[in-house]
Amino acid sequence: MQIDAKGLNYKELNRKLKEFILKDEAKEIDIVNVNGHRYIGTGLESSKAIIRLHGVPGNDLAAFMDGTSIFVYGNAEDGVGNTMNAGLVVIHGDARDVVGYSMRGGKIFIKGNVGYRAGIHMKAYKNRFPSIVVGGKAEDFLGEYMAGGIIVILNRNNEKHPVGKFTATGIHGGTIFVRGKVSEETLGIGAEIDVPNEEDLKILKELISEYSSYFQVNEDLAGLEFTKIHSKSHRPFGKLYILE
Repeated sequence: MQIDAKGLNYKELNRKLKEFILKDEAKEIDIVNVNGHRYIGTGLESSKAIIRLHGVPGNDLAAFMDGTSIFVYGNAEDGVGNTMNAGLVVIHGDARDVVGYSMRGGKIFIKGNVGYRAGIHMKAYKNRFPSIVVGGKAEDFLGEYMAGGIIVILNRNNEKHPVGKFTATGIHGGTIFVRGKVSEETLGIGAEIDVPNEEDLKILKELISEYSSYFQVNEDLAGLEFTKIHSKSHRPFGKLYILE
């Protein structure tokens, strides 16, 4: 099934999409001529539907999504996976700011780079465990106030600075893995650098294998060195509230 988004505003496009999935029980939908249309996939609960977007979707792609799979053949704008509960998003390009904001389940794979504040307020919830895998680099405030889940920065272009400033500021849960060296000066308050353990490497291997399958690239753990970033404590700003 196909939807031509040309000439449709975002409300019309999303109405059609939801009708096809919820009413007609369509399993696979291609949307062509996507050009900044917002909220695609927002709130969708179908665990079997596959949506393929050809073009550049607008803000809040897959926001509050709960089970659908979305493949983007292009770049994506801000807020991909905003408060996402479950499902899969695969982006064959770059994504902009606040990817995975408050995400609490599902997976997001991005072939290229992400902008500022990716994975902020990300959290694990009950049996849900969110993951973001980025093939390139991330800008400032990656994982800010992160409370759960996992972020992987593969740095496939071997950037000298694969993450920006204030990485993991206020982190109190979850883990960030960055391929390559990360300077202590890059970290925000409450974060510290460590070495991945055997369990970490097992998780990384699975996520990297899945990333490779989506983008048809050869990427494995052989010869790759990762920096592990996690919280120093569960209350990084606790001392602010202690009266002496």
